[in-house]
Amino acid sequence: MKKLQIEDFSNLINQEVVVLDTRNTEDFKAGFIPSSINIPLKGLKDWATGLIEKNDPVLLLTENGKEQESLEILVAAGFTNVEGYLNGGYGAWHQAEHKIDMVIDVEPDELMMDIPFDENLVVIDVRKPMEFAEGHLKQAVNIPLAEIGDPLKIAQINDADNLYLHCGGGTRSVIAASILKKHGIHNLRNIAGGWKKIKEEPKAEIVKEPKVLN
Repeated sequence: MKKLQIEDFSNLINQEVVVLDTRNTEDFKAGFIPSSINIPLKGLKDWATGLIEKNDPVLLLTENGKEQESLEILVAAGFTNVEGYLNGGYGAWHQAEHKIDMVIDVEPDELMMDIPFDENLVVIDVRKPMEFAEGHLKQAVNIPLAEIGDPLKIAQINDADNLYLHCGGGTRSVIAASILKKHGIHNLRNIAGGWKKIKEEPKAEIVKEPKVLN
């Protein structure tokens, strides 16, 4: 795997490559290379194969010192086209003053205040169908993380929609946010703490899907 300097890395981004950022969720939200996909190192083995095509060319951005570990996980999962990694990681990108993107958090209580007044608000719950069935916000639409990049699902999102994404604890929803942003959908927020925090809100209207549970 090649160690790429900032100029070479940025030139390769202009081609058809997947920029895979394996930093932790909090660091990614605070700033990342536009159109990159975040799959934290701790979840890389479980989620990479479902979210990235194995024959896609991949460029890595990792925490410093985690380049080889990220590569080994991808190779073990069947990825054979990892072209290189950015020497110096996100720090090098930021220092070079290249464009960055961010994922904005909102607290669950902010979401509860917005729901009654925003007719364009759409809550997307990216948990698995069984998790969703066991309890979800009445207003929520379930698009599991594994399906978030499906063109048919993306086509259902309107330009005017104000998206609020959540999962169980906050990791999968950020992955989903990065995938949607890669597809040009930027009008979104991540609900901090995910379902764990949402279900504690007194104003949350929670429903279940008994047909699925049975």
